[in-house]
Amino acid sequence: MRTDSSPGTLPAREHLPAGDAGTPVLDVVIPVYNEEKDLRPCVRRLHEHLTRTFPYAFRITIADNASTDTTPQVAARLEAEIPEVVNFRLEQKGRGRALRTVWSASEAPILAYMDVDLSTDLNALLPLVAPLISGHSDLAIGSRLARSSRVVRGPKREFISRAYNLILRGSLQARFSDAQCGFKAIRRDVAQVLLPLVEDTGWFFDTEMLVLAERAGLRIHEVPVDWVDDPDSTVHIVKTATDDLKGVWRVGKALATGSLPLDRLARPFGDDPRDRELANVPKGLARQLVGFCVVGGLSTLFYLLLYSVFRQFSGAQIANALALLVSAIANTAANRRLTFGVRGRGGAVRHQAQGLVVFGIGLALTSGSLAALNAAGGHPAHSTELAVLIAANLAATVLRFLLFRAWVFPDRGEPGTGSTAAATHPVSSPTYDTSTTPPHGTTPTHPPYGTTTVPYAPLPQRPTPYPQPYGQPPQTTQVRAGDAADGRWRDATMRLQPVRPHDTDPGDSR
Repeated sequence: MRTDSSPGTLPAREHLPAGDAGTPVLDVVIPVYNEEKDLRPCVRRLHEHLTRTFPYAFRITIADNASTDTTPQVAARLEAEIPEVVNFRLEQKGRGRALRTVWSASEAPILAYMDVDLSTDLNALLPLVAPLISGHSDLAIGSRLARSSRVVRGPKREFISRAYNLILRGSLQARFSDAQCGFKAIRRDVAQVLLPLVEDTGWFFDTEMLVLAERAGLRIHEVPVDWVDDPDSTVHIVKTATDDLKGVWRVGKALATGSLPLDRLARPFGDDPRDRELANVPKGLARQLVGFCVVGGLSTLFYLLLYSVFRQFSGAQIANALALLVSAIANTAANRRLTFGVRGRGGAVRHQAQGLVVFGIGLALTSGSLAALNAAGGHPAHSTELAVLIAANLAATVLRFLLFRAWVFPDRGEPGTGSTAAATHPVSSPTYDTSTTPPHGTTPTHPPYGTTTVPYAPLPQRPTPYPQPYGQPPQTTQVRAGDAADGRWRDATMRLQPVRPHDTDPGDSR
């Protein structure tokens, strides 16, 4: 699981302003692999629908990931015939790879994708992207499992889809209803921060993106869709299911160990009363007390179990010291993650060292209690020892919470803490470049990656496309994926280098 850092906390969501600039508001990506038969009618139908119903400028991007049939030629002809269509060529397979590469290079504020078979009714497209344009949501997905959805498909695919979503709910605590529907959209500012954390390059890409977004507290909007199964689908069900289960295990392990910096995806929800600072109320105290009590109760049971085991072959003092040491390490790790919301491995050694100091204080209390009991009673019963240890541990627990809160995990706005991470980055409302699109052939300028200035223009009406000589095919230019956002997409079939070194894996058969 990737742990590279992202540029910082997201700014507050705002409605994208309307204006008269040439940048497309919506970029709809159609990932294809050997789709020479369906590509032309799909793009024609989608273009006609957007022209008739979508009120702003748009673009349709064909993301051809290593097709070996005539799909590249079909895509090139469509690009030459339709001004709003561009062709994006990758030399490696993988739907997730294609989406991440094209989305990362696009300058449109709203990024979407749909499957080439158009199984989803296109009337759901505007309701899909509207919450993203308005600033209400961060991501949007079509759902075939919503109560009001109308779906036509065979029992085999119905069973597989519902079983997979049940697995996600049981293993990753996912609350979204349909991870696999090929009908999704995301805001570009969210994609810039979220996509570097998504590792999968195949069909599990959607699920991983949604799970990480949900765990980070981003808002996911679901749209009920009308969906008709494509009987000619080329998806390999067995291999896809196997890879998806491997992805579930990998993501679940990363979330359990806290190795993902999801706190950097935090977005300030200014209208949420839970985010308002209240005078004379310590931040998060009630939640921390509940979490600490739960962890403390479980730690006490774990400690007593260890003490009873160690007492079988050692004296009371040695058994107490060993049991307290092991349980203290577990207690510090649990409180670090669950009570005080510290994510990642940064500062873990220091926190454990400070926890051992707190452990030493607890050891002094419990050992002193045992020593006093032995001095008073000679040979006390085992039940008496346990009762004294429980009382001593209760006193040590109160002291441990105070030390944890004031010394080990103070609320200082450290980068690793989930409760204070939002305060580590200055947050301001995004600004928009209101200048018009530069002339064809020039390179627009963008602010540095990670700043709060969003490098896309206001919502425009449909622009007049750049003229292109009739009958001439588009020029073919080689550019790197990282440079694509700085150049014009018009009149170019872009051949990309791998996004990551391992993206050239020849074993990906999808």
